[in-house]
Amino acid sequence: MVIDCKHVWNYISDFIDGALPEEIRVTVQKHLDHCEICSAILDSTRNIIILTADDRVFELPVGFSERLHKRIDLELMRFAP
Repeated sequence: MVIDCKHVWNYISDFIDGALPEEIRVTVQKHLDHCEICSAILDSTRNIIILTADDRVFELPVGFSERLHKRIDLELMRFAP
């Protein structure tokens, strides 16, 4: 079974949680072993979980939310069918 990056992104959360069936987990791991982008997404996701799992509070820079939403909208338009 061969999967591409978009498939791996859909499995990232379950991969971290250890909730994937063995065959899919092995396939995702093989993809992560050679894909720098997906490995970076996996690491970033794990870091976000660590940062949000404790009680620390972070003050965001002014305008961060607006910039984030604009960026998300642009990325969604790039991948829209």
